[in-house]
Amino acid sequence: MENAPFDAYSPRQIAERLEALCVAKAATPLLSLVMLGVLAGAFIGLGALYSVIVVSDPGLGFAAQRVLGGVVFSLGLILVVVAGAELFTGNNLLAMAWAQGTVTTREVLQNWVVVCAANFVGAAGLALLVYLSGHADRYAGTYLEIAAAKAALPFWSAFFRGVLCNVLVCLAVWMALAGRSVTDKAVAIVFPISAFVAAGFEHSVANMYLFPLATLLQLAQGAQPDLSWLWTNLVPVIAGNLVGGSVLVALVYYVIYRRAPSSWR
Repeated sequence: MENAPFDAYSPRQIAERLEALCVAKAATPLLSLVMLGVLAGAFIGLGALYSVIVVSDPGLGFAAQRVLGGVVFSLGLILVVVAGAELFTGNNLLAMAWAQGTVTTREVLQNWVVVCAANFVGAAGLALLVYLSGHADRYAGTYLEIAAAKAALPFWSAFFRGVLCNVLVCLAVWMALAGRSVTDKAVAIVFPISAFVAAGFEHSVANMYLFPLATLLQLAQGAQPDLSWLWTNLVPVIAGNLVGGSVLVALVYYVIYRRAPSSWR
């Protein structure tokens, strides 16, 4: 009798599936790519919204706030992976297909630029809807505190927190590709994502929701909004996310599983 098949794809099979997925992403029509990018920005924003509700509870201890806030934040990536959307941080894995030569440099850069911009539109658009709904009024203090702490990060701290964040995000996407069911994918996603949130690492698309909402709340309070976060936080965090996902995950796994054996000789 043959052994029953393993209930998940092996790491080598994940690499093969990821490369095929990257090729498909690079070939996505522009309008579809933009719309899927907008959805992903909104999905990650929903995860951040959920997380803020948890961390606003003064009855929870520090560790419980961070861990539970991270668990519920996982909603964002679960929506991206299961419902379908294009997320800049996850798409940094296109570097594997680029290294293999199955997508071009132009295709990769176009995908990253379009998806990142669309993510910003989706995340900021959700922030506007949340503000107009009045939901954020109750949590205004938390939003403003989070935004102030992120804006105050030194450039290199924000960069390296971005690196560490996207190592975990891309590992979550990698492991989700091992799953054969929605449950498998959700379980694979929750632990890496909750770890990066609990550790205080920086996710560029989550910040694209948090900062615009905090800015709107500042305006509502009659304060002068500070838009310096656009370059003091988003620039280093986007760069750090890019390095963490494309170099420390995609290219590492390319060398392990996809690089031709003859190239070692």
